[in-house]
Amino acid sequence: MALLKVKFNQKKRVKLAQGLWLMNWFSVFAGILVFSMGLFLKIELRKRSEVMDNSESHFVPNSLILMGILSCAFNGFAGKICYDSLDPTKFAKWKPLLKPYLALCLFFNTLLFFVALICFFMRGSLESTLAQGLKNGMKFYRDTDTPGRCFMKKTIDMLQIEFKCCGNSGFKDWFEIQWISNRYLDFSSKEVKDRIKSNVDGRYLVDGVPFSCCNPSSPRPCIQYQVTNNSAHYSYDYQTEELNLWRRGCREALLQYYSSMMSSMGAFVLLVWLFEMSVMVGLRLLHTSLESITNPEDPECESEGWVLENSLKDTFKSALENLKKIGKFNQVEAGAEGAEGEEGGKTQTVATVS
Repeated sequence: MALLKVKFNQKKRVKLAQGLWLMNWFSVFAGILVFSMGLFLKIELRKRSEVMDNSESHFVPNSLILMGILSCAFNGFAGKICYDSLDPTKFAKWKPLLKPYLALCLFFNTLLFFVALICFFMRGSLESTLAQGLKNGMKFYRDTDTPGRCFMKKTIDMLQIEFKCCGNSGFKDWFEIQWISNRYLDFSSKEVKDRIKSNVDGRYLVDGVPFSCCNPSSPRPCIQYQVTNNSAHYSYDYQTEELNLWRRGCREALLQYYSSMMSSMGAFVLLVWLFEMSVMVGLRLLHTSLESITNPEDPECESEGWVLENSLKDTFKSALENLKKIGKFNQVEAGAEGAEGEEGGKTQTVATVS
């Protein structure tokens, strides 16, 4: 029994073709939006590429860009088919291509669905990328005179100001690295010497943070240095005081920013996928309804359209049988080649003995 079997007359076939033509051009517009979203996400990721460890995060925008281009191409082609289906003479040239085209559409829609899922599930990979990238970026914060790293200080400062964050996972991350360049340290000072000697790696570590960690909305002047020293500040308790530094780490801030962006894009791609599936089903109904016309000379006659010629279960069984036949055919070919090789070997041996 055919799946989604529908009876059509000429009027219904014309309406279906016109509706599909319009839907295909809506899909082209949706493909342009998907392409634009991928391009926008790629630009946003490139803006912070200096604080990202690798290029894995660009898999999502690249996939969206590809899907957008394919959507425009597939739906533009389908729109032409739907338009020509109104004229039997024009539609005749498309008949041999429709089955392969529908198979490609199914493959494209499967890819589109997986791209939508990837938009939701790339959070873990993005988090590890940001964690390592920010860690490396903070290490190079002081290297303002080193070629290739001279802009890292500005990048980190602008990032912390824009996203209202501090450090990798929090402001205490700055306590574990030397973020003040040696050129700004007075090595004749006893305090500087003692701090460097007290550290195994000879680094100048302080319980302070860069100015970009300060919250300008705080009524109190920024406590940027000696953050953990209660006696260094009036009416201050490190344990209970609400610090006027940004509490949130930049990894969390960036992850939330990109995750919300990709989730919104994933939801939109899912809607596009549903729309594309409905277009594909409609195109299949149009294709079968035109092929099942009993009398081509009478365009007004009734016909039947369906999505699958047999039930879903029967179609799945026939697909498995076809795969088994292909497998057996390959085994027979391999066996025949082996037999030919053995015969050739025997012939060669006989020739050598003689």
